[in-house]
Amino acid sequence: MRFTLLLFALAHLLKLASFTNTRFKAYISKAQARILIRTDDGQRARLFMFDKGKFTSVAGNQKNFDAALIWKDAATGFTTMISKKPDASFNAAAEGKLRVEGMGVYAQWFEDGLKLIL
Repeated sequence: MRFTLLLFALAHLLKLASFTNTRFKAYISKAQARILIRTDDGQRARLFMFDKGKFTSVAGNQKNFDAALIWKDAATGFTTMISKKPDASFNAAAEGKLRVEGMGVYAQWFEDGLKLIL
C-alpha cells in the first residue's frame, strides 16, 4: 500500500513540477517517454507519460512503455525510492532487487529528471 501511495504522490509531484519548475519544464519539453514503475508481480504499478512538456500518469500495469523499472517487491521499491543515499537504486540493481526493461536511456533520463525536482 505504501508503494502505491508513493507512486501516486510522485505522479502529483511531477504534475506540479511540470507547471511550476522552470528547469523541469525545460527538461521535459523536448522528450516523449513512457516510464513504467511496477513490482515484479505486476500488482502495483503506475505509468508516467511525458509528451513534449505535458505530463500525465495512469495507475495499473501497462504494456506500452519505453522503459520499465521493475522492483522485486513493493517493500523494496518503497524503501529504495525514499532512500536519501545517492547510490540506492544502483545497489538495488546490483543485488537483483531492481531491473530495467526496455530502453535504459529512458530510465536514466527519468532519474535525471527526478533529480531536478527532489
